[in-house]
Amino acid sequence: MTLPNILTCLRVLLIPVFMVLAYQSNMPCDIAALIVYVVACLTDYVDGNLARKNNQVTNFGKFMDPVADKLLVMAALLLFVEDGTIASWMVAIILGREFIVSALRMVAASEGLVIAANMWGKAKTMITMITLIFLLCPIGPIMLGPVSLQTVMIWITVIITAVSGVTYITDNFAVIKDGFTQKGA
Repeated sequence: MTLPNILTCLRVLLIPVFMVLAYQSNMPCDIAALIVYVVACLTDYVDGNLARKNNQVTNFGKFMDPVADKLLVMAALLLFVEDGTIASWMVAIILGREFIVSALRMVAASEGLVIAANMWGKAKTMITMITLIFLLCPIGPIMLGPVSLQTVMIWITVIITAVSGVTYITDNFAVIKDGFTQKGA
């Protein structure tokens, strides 16, 4: 197994550690959960760069890297839905976008096409991870007048996620357009 794939697997293994620590609700565990989350996020950055740099891109990595990302983000989002920090409809938008883009990629792959990550997808991943890091920081809300920085970041995450989803659909509509047109008519 390549080092990038080991890092991807490490990210998956860190998820339950992160969850257990985050559920303890005390300052040392909150800090440890934040550190584990940040380390997991860093493995996402490092594994892809290493794979490309060392010509170690594998089908396992292409499959497991985005799965690991989605599992990590979903775990953190579920924590914040449970404690009321993030509204469930916001998480539904974020996770719905993930399912839609993943399904679009599967359909494209079945036709021999690859849908690469675009600027919006990369921005979505970065802002989501940064937002979750801010939410995990045990410092409390950072107020920007009547609203907290964390609330603003949640809204930005949801908006960029929605824009990203729409962009993927519109840019790759040809992959699914046959369901909108009648063949042989």
